Amino acid sequence: MEIKKLPKDSTFYVLGVVSRFAQRRDKNDNPFWDLALMDGEGQIEGKIWGNSEWWNISGDLKYKIDPLAEEAVKNLEGKTIGVQGKIVEFREQNQCNFNAVYYVDQDKYPPHGFVRRSSVSMDDMEGVFLGILETCGEPMKGFLEYIFFERDVWKAYSTWPAAVSLHHAYVSGLLEHSLTVTNSALGMARSQTFYIDLDVVIAGALLHDLGKLESYRLSPAPEVTVEGNVVDHIVLGYHRFMTLVNEYLKKKEADATGANAPDERQMLAIGHILVSHHGTREFGSPVLPSTPEALIVSVADELDFKLYCWREHTSQLEGGKEVTEFVPSVQRRFWKGCIPPEA
Repeated sequence: MEIKKLPKDSTFYVLGVVSRFAQRRDKNDNPFWDLALMDGEGQIEGKIWGNSEWWNISGDLKYKIDPLAEEAVKNLEGKTIGVQGKIVEFREQNQCNFNAVYYVDQDKYPPHGFVRRSSVSMDDMEGVFLGILETCGEPMKGFLEYIFFERDVWKAYSTWPAAVSLHHAYVSGLLEHSLTVTNSALGMARSQTFYIDLDVVIAGALLHDLGKLESYRLSPAPEVTVEGNVVDHIVLGYHRFMTLVNEYLKKKEADATGANAPDERQMLAIGHILVSHHGTREFGSPVLPSTPEALIVSVADELDFKLYCWREHTSQLEGGKEVTEFVPSVQRRFWKGCIPPEA
């Protein structure tokens, strides 16, 4: 959103879909709300304080509402609203305060129309995906085709977000992220002088975030499911992967073509990538990467996350600034580096 680039004391009005909404209490026990609002260009976050105005303009009449009593306000996530706000300074950083909130007609302004999507076209990403599959040898190619197309994983995989806020938190973000990780991992694997199973690298990279299909959902903005909160995508992904492996092996046995299935060591190596791709136990992996293929996918995954953060934060710099504010998720400030001024 261009709002992020506005200077202090600027006012704005924006229409978008609520991706996060939570009521809090200040030190005096007065209510306020944390709000994240998304449109087709991005997301802004800010506060709605107790003295803000709330309006219902969804019908023919415009009238004030009590946010603590209004039923529509209690379930704002995934709904379209308008907000009037101001850029203020808090702890030497700009922050959005929303001074007025407008609940609008959901049919006239459907929420799905405000959800951010990948800037890469679906046709381009699907072409890259199919090209990667073509580089796989058999039987791995057949196994991946079974997962994505026969088991209909592709429909969700191609539209799902990769997160709710930190990176690729938009429609088709999971596919965009997974393709970048796969291509980066392949580049690293091919640069080595010793044997690395490229089929395992491809399968592990494409499937490393498989559990996010159950950890997140679009409603219509990205949000975490109950399973995602209490189990997490690594465990969910490994469980789903092993279920698909067993189904595939049974299918091959029934077709009397079991010899064409990937061997057990390859399946174990792919499963190892799924449970180790976050790199450390601190970041949620129950085991550390212990094969060349797992090390490579883990590094490619972290690299894409950090490069995404660099791109998002440096793109918001203005006024000749070259260094961002401190970014807590990656524990650093980003520098524009060698980007030409006109780029």
